[in-house]
Amino acid sequence: MSSRPDATARRAGGRHGSPWRAVGAAVVVLLAMVGSGLIGASLRPVEPVRPPQPLAQAGPSTPEPRASEPFDDADLDDGDAVTTRPATGLPRSAPTTITIPRIGVNAKIMMLGTNADGTVEVPPLDQAMLAGWYSPGPSPGEVGNSVIVGHVDSAAIGAAVFFSLGALQSGDVITVSRADGGSVDFRVDSVSAHPKDAFPTEQVYGPSDRPGLRVITCGGQFDEVKGDYPDNVIVFASLMS
Repeated sequence: MSSRPDATARRAGGRHGSPWRAVGAAVVVLLAMVGSGLIGASLRPVEPVRPPQPLAQAGPSTPEPRASEPFDDADLDDGDAVTTRPATGLPRSAPTTITIPRIGVNAKIMMLGTNADGTVEVPPLDQAMLAGWYSPGPSPGEVGNSVIVGHVDSAAIGAAVFFSLGALQSGDVITVSRADGGSVDFRVDSVSAHPKDAFPTEQVYGPSDRPGLRVITCGGQFDEVKGDYPDNVIVFASLMS
């Protein structure tokens, strides 16, 4: 993420060349969104405008999934046992748009995969208002963690699609529309910032027996010398009933 990016974005990788690899049966994706920067080149206004940052600076040990319905222990009679229903998911269907009312996001979603060298694709900087779905992983609503990424800013347009992602709070709702005509709602469990050299790969790309969503962008204070953001902002969310 240079403050003066080339016309075409560089491939995403680890800090100056250590690529993040896709997690799957054959490859492991380390999401260390730097390089072309997931995300984003520096904004250069007279008075720097900085994206909001989450309060939590370390990720949750393992975000606890929410039950499909609210639970109130007042509903239990003495002697009742609490049971956990098995999680179920939707059939696979590509996401088309993501809507986050709290931060005014209503964006189209493009499909992302991996480059020939195994690094994860990112949306082009000249289309920084688009979000991107990591298509080798689950689609939103399927069992497993679906991953959607987006730029925080771009020298070409300024604030990008996920500029305000760090302002989300637990309980906020994210809606993803799908190509099958349906939509799925996710409730935010937590929002946290992680150094890119300590990215929580397993929590983002690792297996899960429940439908989850991870929304990711860059965070921290832009380093003018390195042309890079030091952190990733990650939203952990669970499927609502």
